[in-house]
Amino acid sequence: MPAVSLDDIKAMVGQALEPSSWVLIDQQKIDQFAQATGDYQFIHVDPERARATPFGGTIAHGLLTLSMLPVMAAEVIPFPTGMKLGVNYGYNKIRFVTPVRSGQRIRGRITLAEFKELKAGRWQQIMDAAVEIEGEAKPALAAQWITLIDVGMGE
Repeated sequence: MPAVSLDDIKAMVGQALEPSSWVLIDQQKIDQFAQATGDYQFIHVDPERARATPFGGTIAHGLLTLSMLPVMAAEVIPFPTGMKLGVNYGYNKIRFVTPVRSGQRIRGRITLAEFKELKAGRWQQIMDAAVEIEGEAKPALAAQWITLIDVGMGE
């Protein structure tokens, strides 16, 4: 995303941004996440056993779905001109609503809920984020996400 003024970002508060591009969550990505995290629960990595569950097959780890938010957000959230650093500060709440089945596509839908200056040059951005699943009525997850942004005006 291009850099925009702080005033432009403040004007976006309350507005839903364009959704991100679709991202395929396939079995390879799920297996790679299992390997990276050590979470080998069969509903994620054993297609045969997972077929016998109510999910009907393997599903992505909820944390894999959550971990896709930064990539999706980077595509749709503008950053302030002069930004020196942006860091993930955490989440006020996260709900895993609908499992993402292997082979489905997801995308991020973000609304800038708050953008306020904490001290000179340091801003807090709160986003209401949802990860949608293509063809599903309910999202995979809903989260209130906090980032801190330093535009370098104060040290």
